[in-house]
Amino acid sequence: MEWLRPVVDYGVIGLLVCLSVLAVAVAIERRRFYGKVALAAYTDKRELELALTRRLHLIATVGSNAPYIGLLGTVLGIMLTFYTMGVDGFMDTGKIMVGLALALKTTAVGLLVAIPAVTMYNFLTRRAKELLLGWEIAHHG
Repeated sequence: MEWLRPVVDYGVIGLLVCLSVLAVAVAIERRRFYGKVALAAYTDKRELELALTRRLHLIATVGSNAPYIGLLGTVLGIMLTFYTMGVDGFMDTGKIMVGLALALKTTAVGLLVAIPAVTMYNFLTRRAKELLLGWEIAHHG
């Protein structure tokens, strides 16, 4: 079960870092798009809504799943700690606590990814709604 250590350290945390980069990249792209979108160029509200909400689901998916991915890493880390305790027999509490602390870091990283992702999603969704309302006001005055 020693193979779990790199899975937790590099696999789970690496996946969370990649998801975080994805969410930030999409948020930056969407924010830039919102800043330069020409509402007058859209004659159909549904077409505008599609353009405004494009890729927002990626940020929402990262925000909603990152805590679970972090929790998976924690469970794997705890399994590794218990396995090591079983194989080694008696372990001192220092080794146990270090193993559990290392296991919990994936939950912390998952939360550090999820909280900004959910916040970015909420801000961007709100901005998209504001732009849609602006379009409606301009076209149905």
